Amino acid sequence: MGNWTNLFEHGTELTCSWNLQKKCCVIMDSSEVENIVTTHDELLKADLFGRTSNLAAKETARYAQALREGFATVKRTGILTNSQILEIQQILEQNRAGFRKLPGTELKNRETGEIVYTPPQHHQQIVELMSELERFMNEDGEDECDHLVKMALIHFQFESIHPFYDGNGRTGRIVNILYLVSKGLLKIPVLYLSRYIIQHKSEYYRLLQIVRDKGAWEEWILYMLRGIASTSKQSIEIILAIKDLMLLVKHRIRNNLPKIYSQDLLNNLFRYPYTKIAYVMRDIQVTRITASRYLDLLSEEGIVEKQKHGRDNYYINKALVEILLNIPRMSLE
Repeated sequence: MGNWTNLFEHGTELTCSWNLQKKCCVIMDSSEVENIVTTHDELLKADLFGRTSNLAAKETARYAQALREGFATVKRTGILTNSQILEIQQILEQNRAGFRKLPGTELKNRETGEIVYTPPQHHQQIVELMSELERFMNEDGEDECDHLVKMALIHFQFESIHPFYDGNGRTGRIVNILYLVSKGLLKIPVLYLSRYIIQHKSEYYRLLQIVRDKGAWEEWILYMLRGIASTSKQSIEIILAIKDLMLLVKHRIRNNLPKIYSQDLLNNLFRYPYTKIAYVMRDIQVTRITASRYLDLLSEEGIVEKQKHGRDNYYINKALVEILLNIPRMSLE
């Protein structure tokens, strides 16, 4: 099978116990989320108003939808299956092509055009390998390695099978998260490893290839474990910054606008970086006139910034958005 390496013929003695935080939150860096280039403003307005002509914003919304639906299924079933993986890719790519049926897929160096890897070509082989992967993801024996190590092995195998014509990278990164959810390491799907992988993309591809060429599993696994550690640490730092800001805003509203203060209103301002009158009406059970007045008072106080979108008003929690956007680059160390 040429340079194809079947993971299930290999084992690893490397194990790692990582205290992965179960309640962390990361907001995607949408300037390069999954290689889609758009602005944060376009993405947040698309989420707020449910309509956009921006292709990148639509594709990012599909990524979020695929993650949400995959998470709901894994939480319900406790397992991660090929049927779920096919549904994820279908949402991402908006087609039902399924596993590759035609030969000819090759992975090339974008700069030189050189073929660096040829994944399995025949449909039946792809189906068989994905079936093996499905068993590997869901069957835990007594001698199993740590789930974080196993996630790194699963990701390598998925990317090497390269089962789809398009969307393999994004699908594989969603599989990372859902596998950890299925094993109880995450309660909510917020460990955004894509940021780490995208920021260190050349190293990612280099390590994938040296496993295929030389069986250098340890370097690959350590790369992925460092990504989990860095992403978890960064997520906690973001949460703490949001917590501090939320407390500050709480005191400002209580002191300066005591008549409109409620925990539900505060929660709304931090649930939606961009909020609108309809959200406030729903969350705190007030009329449209009251919701509009509350938001205008918050705007006058400088807690939110009022903006216009067509005939609609929306309100930006700019301090929260600053926290979510000013996320430092993660180190490889």
